[in-house]
Amino acid sequence: MKVLIVGSGGREHAIAASVAKSPKVDKIYCAPGNAGIGQIAECVPIGAMEFDKIVNFAKEHAIDLTIVGMDDPLVGGLVDEMEAAGLRVFGPRKNAAILEGSKAFSKDLMKKYNIPTAAYENFDDPQAALAYLETAKMPVVLKADGLALGKGVLICQTLEEAKEGVRTIMEDKKFGAAGNRMVIEEFMTGREVSVLSFVDGRTIRIMSSAQDHKRAQDGDRGLNTGGMGTFSPSPFYTEEVDEFCKEHIYQATVDAMAAEGRPFHGVIFFGLMLTQDGPRVLEYNARFGDPEAQVVLPRMKNDIIEVVEACIGGTLDQIDLQFEDNAAVCVVLASEGYPVSYEKGFLIKGLERFDGSDEYYCFHAGTKQTEQGIVTNGGRVLGVTAKGKELKEARANAYEATKWISFDNKYMRNDIGKAIDEA
Repeated sequence: MKVLIVGSGGREHAIAASVAKSPKVDKIYCAPGNAGIGQIAECVPIGAMEFDKIVNFAKEHAIDLTIVGMDDPLVGGLVDEMEAAGLRVFGPRKNAAILEGSKAFSKDLMKKYNIPTAAYENFDDPQAALAYLETAKMPVVLKADGLALGKGVLICQTLEEAKEGVRTIMEDKKFGAAGNRMVIEEFMTGREVSVLSFVDGRTIRIMSSAQDHKRAQDGDRGLNTGGMGTFSPSPFYTEEVDEFCKEHIYQATVDAMAAEGRPFHGVIFFGLMLTQDGPRVLEYNARFGDPEAQVVLPRMKNDIIEVVEACIGGTLDQIDLQFEDNAAVCVVLASEGYPVSYEKGFLIKGLERFDGSDEYYCFHAGTKQTEQGIVTNGGRVLGVTAKGKELKEARANAYEATKWISFDNKYMRNDIGKAIDEA
């Protein structure tokens, strides 16, 4: 079969690498892709939001299955347009992708269906938000309602910080239209855990847990980024946590979406906070996490095409989802200055060291093929992933593998997975 993947980052490279393992697949395309994806797929110069071009390409090239990796096209309704054209596509429709597309919607959904989350209020008017803050307990969390590349969340320790945050999101529009509406919620403390899942509208199958590192600098300091590294599984995701989430969060979310007339087919990403009072939902995403996909998918035993087909066809209950009994750690190699400002176009050396083994991976995020070779083309450049028998070994292997790669302005955190030592 022919498969088209929509997206251009490390997540899409990880998806492409999994798809390439399937004996069912003869040809992979990626729109628009990147230099790394181009080594296992044919990249086509179509942007992820160019819906008409994607639909036409899929028709003209007789694509059997399209996998939408990115949030923007999902929230924008690419799946609906492809289905209307009679094309087979993996991902939630627009009315289900709102689970990620609107934080206000997802918070209201959790409240309505008693899914554990932080207390909150939604605001359309900045003056009303400022008035509410006068009586709120600090610290608080401010969230732009819409998509903001993982950066539209502000943790405010004081009333003044919170007021400035409201101005930043709703008046200055730092995150664009995503800040037309805003959520103010209570600040929760505890361990964060990411849990990805496959969903077919009724049935949910949980993938292995992971833990992301969002802050730019060691010690969880600095600005929020799209993710500086991750590890899987999380030692803090215990059997007790799993049982609670299965009873009160996972199936409850799938059932809630179905009850709202928004059946969800695709991947639900559960961002969880393990508080003293039990697990709470921090956020939902409507697709594979990035960089979580880079540690979860390499450990999945199943043929991803079989799982995806089951999600589309409503037969996920027949799938026994299995993961290797090991661990994986991903360290993101970024451009110095990310996420604010950074230079591009530096030649990357050492990529040949990753020879396709099943223990070491180099997933491309911001790269470009030129006549001189592969160069940096983004803030997050590469995701170096390594496996190990357990987390400490995987972490050591991943950091050793980061030494194989060199480019000007190379930057990374040196404490990805350090929490492992505290488990």
